[in-house]
Amino acid sequence: MGQCGVISSKTVLIFLNLIFWATAGILCYIGAYVFITYDDYDHFFEDIYTLIPSVVIITVGTLLFVIGFIGCCATIRESHCGLAAFSAVLLMVFATEVVVVVLGYIYRAKVEAEVNHSIQKVYYEYNGTSSDAPSRAVDYVQRQLHCCGIHNYSDWMNTPWFTESRNHSVPVSCCKPTISNCTGMLARPGDLYPEGCEALMVKKLKDIMLYVILAALTFAAIQMLGLLCACVVLCHRGHHPAYELLVSTGLDA
Repeated sequence: MGQCGVISSKTVLIFLNLIFWATAGILCYIGAYVFITYDDYDHFFEDIYTLIPSVVIITVGTLLFVIGFIGCCATIRESHCGLAAFSAVLLMVFATEVVVVVLGYIYRAKVEAEVNHSIQKVYYEYNGTSSDAPSRAVDYVQRQLHCCGIHNYSDWMNTPWFTESRNHSVPVSCCKPTISNCTGMLARPGDLYPEGCEALMVKKLKDIMLYVILAALTFAAIQMLGLLCACVVLCHRGHHPAYELLVSTGLDA
């Protein structure tokens, strides 16, 4: 039974290390996606620390590549030092993912306050030119999220751009893609997106942060299983006679 337990633990551990490699790629993708998404909306955020969870999760993904390699080599070679190092690094990464979950929860709660604080300023600075960064940010958000204005298209009437343009229209980025020859005229509200951008932006960014939290929790659970298997192999290696017999048989072969 002891030998069976050791073989099972080693098999599961090798399989988990392969999963760690796949997990590393997924985590790096998630972290990069979050980072790029926040970069698209960077004019609506003044708190750079909002990006910390995505940076940490990319770092964790990179470490998992190394952990998977160390774990496979240590398990196949039955290295006590290798398995001990594998367990220590895995425990450290697990702690880091717990930090990611905590930070994700904290900054997810701050998203709405950040957007509320900055969105009016960005819309107020809009001038409609492609060379202006705030203008590009507003047009990008309105096209991507299918929204217009802060709460609805009527918010544009309170902006300097609307007053100076004097054409009683909103930016063409407010136009629905199904409407041809749309010029953003307020006289034709059916051509414009009815929803405001603030609520949609907050929802999108909160959903992304929730995905980060769930991913970190899922992979942390997988890592705990790997840590448990590594501990089983280590304990049997040092004390269980069945494992010593397994090692001797392997060396004789």
